[in-house]
Amino acid sequence: MDCMIRNLAHICFVVRDLDASIAFYCQKLGLKLAFDANNDAGQRIGVYIHVGGHNFIELFQGEVVAAAGKISYQHFCLEVDDLAGTVAAMRTHGVEVSDPKTGRDRSLQAWLADPDGNRIELHQYTPESKQLPSLV
Repeated sequence: MDCMIRNLAHICFVVRDLDASIAFYCQKLGLKLAFDANNDAGQRIGVYIHVGGHNFIELFQGEVVAAAGKISYQHFCLEVDDLAGTVAAMRTHGVEVSDPKTGRDRSLQAWLADPDGNRIELHQYTPESKQLPSLV
C-alpha cells in the first residue's frame, strides 16, 4: 500500500497566555501569524502560525495540565538553513537558546523553550545527516 500521509500539517498546544505565545513565536522566532481561530461568538480562542510550506503551529488559550505527571510529548523540531545564524538572531531578540552541537543523527541542533516550557529543537541537516537518504 502506498503511504497516503503527505506531510505534518500542524502541531497544537494549549497555552496559558495566548498573547505572550504569539509574541514569542512571531516576534522572537520570526514566524508569521496566519489566522485566528474564533468561537461561535466571534471571540479569538486560538491562532495558526505559519512555519513554512504546509506546516503550522496551532495555539489555543486554556489551562496547561500534564496528565498524572506523565507526558509523552518531548519536543518538536524546526528545520533551519543556518543554525549558527539563527541562534545568533534569536539571542538578539532575547531568546534563551543553547549553543549549536552535532546530534547523534549527525545533524546540527540547538534547543530552546516557549513561554509554556514546550521544548523546541532547531535542526540543520549536514551532508552526514542520517535523515538524508529518506529525503530523496
